[in-house]
Amino acid sequence: MSQSLRDARLDRVGIVMMSAVGDAVHVLPVINALKRHTADARVTWVLQPAPATLVRGHPQVDDIVIFDRARGRRAFTEVKRQLSTRPFDVVLDLQVYFKAGLVTSFTKAPVKLGFDKARARDMNWLFTTHRIPPHPAGQHVQDQYFEFLQALGVEPEPAAWHLGPWDDEREWQRDFFSRIERPVAAIVVGTSKAEKDWIPERWAQVVDVLYDEYGLQPVLVGGRSARELAAERVIMERARHKPISALGSGLRKLVSILDGSALVLAPDTGPLHMAVALDRPVISLIGYTNPKRTGPWRRFHDLIIDAYGAPGEDYPISMENRPGRMPSISVDDVVARIDFWHHTYGTRRP
Repeated sequence: MSQSLRDARLDRVGIVMMSAVGDAVHVLPVINALKRHTADARVTWVLQPAPATLVRGHPQVDDIVIFDRARGRRAFTEVKRQLSTRPFDVVLDLQVYFKAGLVTSFTKAPVKLGFDKARARDMNWLFTTHRIPPHPAGQHVQDQYFEFLQALGVEPEPAAWHLGPWDDEREWQRDFFSRIERPVAAIVVGTSKAEKDWIPERWAQVVDVLYDEYGLQPVLVGGRSARELAAERVIMERARHKPISALGSGLRKLVSILDGSALVLAPDTGPLHMAVALDRPVISLIGYTNPKRTGPWRRFHDLIIDAYGAPGEDYPISMENRPGRMPSISVDDVVARIDFWHHTYGTRRP
């Protein structure tokens, strides 16, 4: 990497990552590392409304520019207007798609750092002035983001999220858990794609196992999409021990719930990565996406239920999705991981 890039000023940094909640979680260690390197750096982040609710108020996020894709072309016009008054020293385009490249083109910065040509999609590399070096093997998304820091001469370790709960959220957290007599097992019932979801009837069986055999209080968490509400109905109808539903509590309250839980169970979705950031043991149910790329980063690999690969398959890290794999995860598979958690992690108290 050229010395000129390593010498780039980092007083005003723009982040273009407008995607999902899980990606937003992966961006936080990047921002924290930038602030460790340049304490007075000002970080502006372009992202969508939903993940913005998670990181708004974060002590290291100075400014947020909302990209509301639901507004169509007007979303680009509004973002361009807002970025016109925010000059940067460096812009990090952490996405590989055309829309991110277009937003990057609206920024004013001498250095616009993006992915190399091999990994950038939709000719995204055309919108950047500098690119991270090619990487011969696949990497976890978190490690890919760290490549941007390394290109700038910024040390990414130790990885830190500082996701919360923040001081003004502790009272709500105490009140929520004060009404629950058992340790909590948070269950994430839905994701952004139906192919990543697990079967609600099986979640209902797991709810009863958690309650009867492990003394845990299941709490359903997530949003209030049609699929999540449908899953909630099935679970409530089928489970003998009705779980507490906290669907629709919002991302900041979800942080408090996950932080106070003894165990989290989740498919590949944002709350899984939130649990990792909070260092809460999480049983991951993964079949559609590659767990080596999008599973829990560095932690709780012994709690992964891997339906992505065939038994004994040494698959590479890739962006390939494999539909139809989630139904192969049985209730017994999940119970076996719960039992392993109970004997390995269960003595930890949140």
